[in-house]
Amino acid sequence: MRLLVINGPNLDLLGTREPEIYGSTTLADLDDQVAKWGADMGVGVETEQSNSESRIIDLIHVFDGDGIVINAGALTHTSRAIADAIRGVDVPVVEVHISNIHERESWRAQSVIAEACVRSIYGRGISGYRDAMRHLLNRSAVPFEIVRYGPHPDNVGDLRRNGGDLVVLAHGGLWRHEYERDTTESLAVDLARHGYSSWNIEYRRVGAGGGWPASAHDVLTALDFVPQLGLASEHVIIVGHSAGAHLAMWAAPRSATEVLLQVVLGPILDLTAMTESDAVGAEDCRKMLGQGAPGRACHDGVPTAIVHGDADQIVPVEQSIRFAGEHGIEHHRTDTDHFSLLDPSKPEWFWAIKRIGSAHDSTG
Repeated sequence: MRLLVINGPNLDLLGTREPEIYGSTTLADLDDQVAKWGADMGVGVETEQSNSESRIIDLIHVFDGDGIVINAGALTHTSRAIADAIRGVDVPVVEVHISNIHERESWRAQSVIAEACVRSIYGRGISGYRDAMRHLLNRSAVPFEIVRYGPHPDNVGDLRRNGGDLVVLAHGGLWRHEYERDTTESLAVDLARHGYSSWNIEYRRVGAGGGWPASAHDVLTALDFVPQLGLASEHVIIVGHSAGAHLAMWAAPRSATEVLLQVVLGPILDLTAMTESDAVGAEDCRKMLGQGAPGRACHDGVPTAIVHGDADQIVPVEQSIRFAGEHGIEHHRTDTDHFSLLDPSKPEWFWAIKRIGSAHDSTG
């Protein structure tokens, strides 16, 4: 697989231009990091930077590889020509922005190239480039269809059909709108490779119509929608990561669809404890509590397995230790961090796959 990463106007000034917004990483550093990520993923990557709109259009026209990642800079908000160039080629393109363009000046929130791209990633710093590359790799690995389960633009999920049981995935990201279902996409692809159908759902998030109870109701609505997917198997497992685990554990026992098992990865189980700590998501949990979210999760009889690493710096593992002890449920304790749980090559995911395979025998 070959990818092209294009950086547009003024991105040659990375590291010195408004570092409080764009960070201290220089363009040379970014190019080196992109090359490393490409090597880790087993894909070839070319990088280009130009302050010229016409040069960027030419780069899009002539690239004969498998995917393009583009940060068009300020041309994002004005260049219909770049949008037309993207539409004119048979190559998937992912739009990336280092900053959260939806929480800055109003004019920056408008992207004229977004509709021409297969995905927009923003507000994740330079790691957004890695996520864009990974998305292009994943979307080419296993075919999927986008299935809508509700009226909101975010009421969708990527369905990968197979002959096995259905696994519904609910992504994390502290309910923030800059984190989307691409974060759990590698797990969805791996599930398909193991013979499962997977439905990687999106939901409304804070800053984009979500919060409590909207985000939780979306996950519940998606679970209730499962019979309409037309799958051969009626067995359903749900996998939630971090804040997505919090939503999954609320929705699963309330759904008209029977959930055989919920596997929660690095789950947020105690919002109240998070607000009383110096955890990264303390303020996010405080907002959810203020909107009426329950302070503590409860599995309500749904068979549950927890995977949580001792090196987790986002959600304290003590939450899972305490919850598992109080409720007598499985806790696969490891020495990994929060985000390694999203890597299907890691042993923690191997354990989760085996547990999913034994869901029919689960008794809680």
